[in-house]
Amino acid sequence: MPLSCLKRIPRKLLRVRSLTDLRSRAVMDLKVLVSSLNDFASLSLAESWDNVGLLVEPSPPHVVNTLFLTNDLTEEVMEEALQKRADLILSYHPPIFKPLKRITWQTWKERLVIRALENRVSIYSPHTAYDAAPHGVNTWLAKGLGACTTVPLHSSAASNHPTKGCYRIEFSSCSAEAVLSRLRETPGISLVTTVPVRVDGEEQTRVSLNCSQHALLQVMTLLSQDSCLYEKTEIISLQKPPLGDTGMGRLCTLKEPVAVSALIERVKSHLRLPHVRLALGVGKTLESEVQAIALCAGSGMSVLQGTEADLYLTGEMSHHDVLDAVAKGVTVILCEHSNSERGFLLELQQLLATHLENKVRIIVSERDRDPLRVA
Repeated sequence: MPLSCLKRIPRKLLRVRSLTDLRSRAVMDLKVLVSSLNDFASLSLAESWDNVGLLVEPSPPHVVNTLFLTNDLTEEVMEEALQKRADLILSYHPPIFKPLKRITWQTWKERLVIRALENRVSIYSPHTAYDAAPHGVNTWLAKGLGACTTVPLHSSAASNHPTKGCYRIEFSSCSAEAVLSRLRETPGISLVTTVPVRVDGEEQTRVSLNCSQHALLQVMTLLSQDSCLYEKTEIISLQKPPLGDTGMGRLCTLKEPVAVSALIERVKSHLRLPHVRLALGVGKTLESEVQAIALCAGSGMSVLQGTEADLYLTGEMSHHDVLDAVAKGVTVILCEHSNSERGFLLELQQLLATHLENKVRIIVSERDRDPLRVA
């Protein structure tokens, strides 16, 4: 075979390989990807104190080929993300929580921001939005318990409910039109309805309106000009309807009760842990059976508190909270904070691959780990 033919073969193979690589390197614009992440789990589900969403954004345009998942974004994990050419880091815990007053090389969190921007890497955090989501962290944690039914301990409210007002005000008046003419001039009033009614043999109009919290005082000031009208006015606080499968924590009822010892083994297997911490409830043993389990990933006592259950499962609790639970006969299993969350990342990788239609490469950190060890 002529030497010229041999030289052409690598070029052809290289061309085919390059075309294949180009097809496999699907990318998404950062804004489009962030919008898709928000659709996957609405940030409105997050707690009001949390700091969720896009936290670090390089100058646009910015495209994402590799999405990197981690539970905690430490400097070691950041180095891994850069080595793996991540364009977007999804850090379950927000690396920026308290406001930063300066961006210098002095603290590790400031250095994270500097390195992200210098390397054009964006950072997104879902945190408690993933806690509350029906396909989120707490649902995943419950899967390790065995066959059970689960409901949120604290249901989330519908974020897209059409009600605009915070309060509903209802009253009846024979001069409703005069009252309404004044109320319509008040900002923050909506959904005004009027229905003719008979009150004490007198033809009147029943008025129902919604108003914002800010407008409530102004509305009541106007109505108080007629003492009879004011005394008959009803104020109803409006609440958004709860979402049945969405919210913080989970109450899991096993189909068949199991011994504490068996449940411990299930939890360790699910979380891939060699050990957990255990506090037996007063009067309980390792052979005591449990059926109702209240769980919350992370530091869950604020969610678990007051819940009637045989056992609490969470990452960490204070010493005195453990004592209180034990005194009530509730057994406690602690797994360390991030150990109760990190395993969800492997499931999240698959969920996001489907949700994003495999348009980006999704990888899970290999260096992310709980900082606590048994020495």
